[in-house]
Amino acid sequence: MTTTGDVGLDMVDPQGGDPVDTIVVIPCYNEEHRLDVDAFVRFSREQERVRLLFVDDGSTDATAAVLGDVHDRAGQRVSVLTLPRNSGKAEAVRRGVLAALDRSPLVTGYWDADLSTSLDEIPVMRELLLEDPRRLAVIGARVRLLGRRIERSGFRHYAGRAFATAASLRLGLPVYDTQCGAKLFRGGGEATAAFGRRFSSRWIFDVEILARLTRSVGRESVRDRIVEHPLAAWTHVGGSKLRVTDMLRACLELMRLRTDADPGPSSS
Repeated sequence: MTTTGDVGLDMVDPQGGDPVDTIVVIPCYNEEHRLDVDAFVRFSREQERVRLLFVDDGSTDATAAVLGDVHDRAGQRVSVLTLPRNSGKAEAVRRGVLAALDRSPLVTGYWDADLSTSLDEIPVMRELLLEDPRRLAVIGARVRLLGRRIERSGFRHYAGRAFATAASLRLGLPVYDTQCGAKLFRGGGEATAAFGRRFSSRWIFDVEILARLTRSVGRESVRDRIVEHPLAAWTHVGGSKLRVTDMLRACLELMRLRTDADPGPSSS
């Protein structure tokens, strides 16, 4: 199992199949009871072009042992980056994506460890991103439509809709769902610019990524180059708690978010 500074991502398939072009980051903090080992191993064996990079964000439970099991069963198709101390989801995602970008993939991104969004959406969103060379990102959207299974509590649904509306107004973009933890990005300069510096926000780093991409290519361009993908299914997984205080913190961060050309904090 790999550790800080050596994630061991091989961009050539060890079985002699198609070359790897996609690396998806899975941030983990104290996830020993929620990680579906069988699902991750099965996906890794079926998807030859995709590698999974788990980032253990200084977990204090048995997450490291569980990730070791995933790595042992999936082999080189799974890597683990271990951070020495808990830095928060935003920084874990950023560090993982930067490690992935060092391998020059066509596609990178991040996915929630609890698999509230199925891994089966990864190849769907990957193809949607790659079918148009101008596209910068494809982001999952939890849209309640007939024929789709979006299972959220009433509080989460309406709180999410209120926040997404506020974020859309703040960004000047007609985005439906900023906070879904299923996002893929085209590798290259724009992705590096979006993840190269530490995020100023803890709770709404997803919104900050969209703000950075907007600053990078311009608001009119980004409207056509980021696509929201309505998920076929999304299920709330127990163990994740959204409190009213969390929503208040997110709203305060949204008010402080810089959406102009300010370069923001450094990565030091």
